[in-house]
Amino acid sequence: MKPPTQPVPVKERAPQGAAAPAPAPAPGVEPFLLEVADAVNTTLDLDSLLQRVAELVRQVIDYRIFAILLLNERTQELRFRFSVGHTAEAQKLRPKLGQGVVGQAAESREVLLVRDVSRFRGYINAHPKVRSELAIPLITKNRVIGVMDLQATAPAYFQPEHARLLALVASRIAIGIENARLYTRVVRQAQTLEVLNEISRELTSILNLDRLLERVAGSLGRLIDYQMFSILLLDSAGEKLIHRFSLRFNESVHLKHEIPLGRGLVGYAAQHKKAVLVPDVSRDARYIQLNPETRSELCVPLVYKDKVIGVLDLEHTRRAFFTDDHVRTLSTLAAQIAIAIENARLYERIAKEEQRLERDLAMAREVQQRLLPAGRPKLGNAGLAAKFVPALTLGGDLYDFLPYSQGRTAIAVGDVSGKGAPAALYAALVSGIVRLTAAREPFPAQMLAAVNSAVAGRGLESQFVSLIYAVWDDARRALHVANSGLPRPIFCHNGELHMIDVTGLPCGMFKDSSYEEQQVLTLPGDLVVFFSDGILDAVNRKGEPFGRGAVEKIVARSWRGSADDVVAAIFQAVGKHAHGTRPFDDQTVVALKIREAGLETSRHKARSS
Repeated sequence: MKPPTQPVPVKERAPQGAAAPAPAPAPGVEPFLLEVADAVNTTLDLDSLLQRVAELVRQVIDYRIFAILLLNERTQELRFRFSVGHTAEAQKLRPKLGQGVVGQAAESREVLLVRDVSRFRGYINAHPKVRSELAIPLITKNRVIGVMDLQATAPAYFQPEHARLLALVASRIAIGIENARLYTRVVRQAQTLEVLNEISRELTSILNLDRLLERVAGSLGRLIDYQMFSILLLDSAGEKLIHRFSLRFNESVHLKHEIPLGRGLVGYAAQHKKAVLVPDVSRDARYIQLNPETRSELCVPLVYKDKVIGVLDLEHTRRAFFTDDHVRTLSTLAAQIAIAIENARLYERIAKEEQRLERDLAMAREVQQRLLPAGRPKLGNAGLAAKFVPALTLGGDLYDFLPYSQGRTAIAVGDVSGKGAPAALYAALVSGIVRLTAAREPFPAQMLAAVNSAVAGRGLESQFVSLIYAVWDDARRALHVANSGLPRPIFCHNGELHMIDVTGLPCGMFKDSSYEEQQVLTLPGDLVVFFSDGILDAVNRKGEPFGRGAVEKIVARSWRGSADDVVAAIFQAVGKHAHGTRPFDDQTVVALKIREAGLETSRHKARSS
């Protein structure tokens, strides 16, 4: 590294009267220059570098007060970065370019030697005992980055030789400071990126909006030492920003006021989709005073899919606290925060919709239950039992008992296509058609033809119903049965199982379908079992269906019991078989048990007595 070919000129301000004895320059200028060059070439930590520079300068100039001030290019202020001998109050000073000795040295880009500060126009009296001062501008790449400043309590303490010596090394020190600041910035950026990555992963895992916003505030505090923070979200109309979360000096507060889009700093940031950095809010006409302690503010819009959804607002009681680095950091994180907020709001909407849907399903479930028979018809020569278990909250199976004249009762068992709410609605439609048609007391085959015509005529694509319709004549103990696609019913006589062999196409598939009908004459003790596909198709963990054979075995074991016993036995066996698996289809069983003659006689005697 070479010293500048054009040394920084020295301006000397001489005092009036006798001068105090000045310290003689230390011998060995070349070793001093070499040590400075070695320090700036080998030290990348800024604090260590400035400490080393102060020590080297002391070797050639026995100062009492020393400082290196660095220029804030945005505010054009010089700020203390390192000092020896200065008071805490003095270190708070922020001289602008042209103010005081250091400000004039930076503005003029010349070494300024002041033998008597009391005669210096514009002198800033930071230390009452100071009498002389030497300020050397630090310049690199034709840009002033700061000032090295030495002060003494004696007049004329510093000499032109001191000024020339420090001017020789000023550019080297400036380069070293810039390298150290660049290294610090790179390290900080790497750390910031690591924290940003960590925060992004953390935020995407939070789906509760309130907890998310609280975590955003905490996460930002790891990157930016703000004092006041708010998240404002745009309302659904896109007209105003509403405070959704706010912190004031680490205390959560609830702010009720709303800010119209375009008003204030946050409104401007949202309207123009760009960050707003204000070093001094008192000098910005856009500022709306909501907190009298605020001096500086940073607003960054939250943009999701090119649409503003809100604003991050950071405030501080110190002027010019927020920097361009803060803007870059917050702008990078804002995109991820916007995605996280939208995900949380979407989840919130879905959760509310699910709650509403659950309420609707519960009500629909109640309605569906009420569409089933409220009780069983009282038959003299037979007993009826039925059970329906939907695979989901709502199901597509149905059963019904419909009164006919002359002691007859119709039994309907159906299974509509599909599952869930659509199937339940279709089942309600079919149930309504059956009940309406039953008023004419049709025979089973006639009922199926009527249902087929009604549902096929409605043009519901891919919708059909498998339906068994039977009419029980209690006086004759005769059962007339027609079937449109359900498993064929089981008829058990004296322990022997028979299949009531009636079949047909499901209703609603073809308009011109016709159906056959069969009569079954029963005797006391006989049993008829109707069931839907869900019973046969129930699978175990191995994927094996329950099957018709298993149903027949249960009927063969339990036929001597009541209709309730048979239905309970079938469902118990199906539940045991499918234990640990979710039901695949709705399950319905209806049993008709013809009473024993002896039991019927004893009941008649009991009623007579």
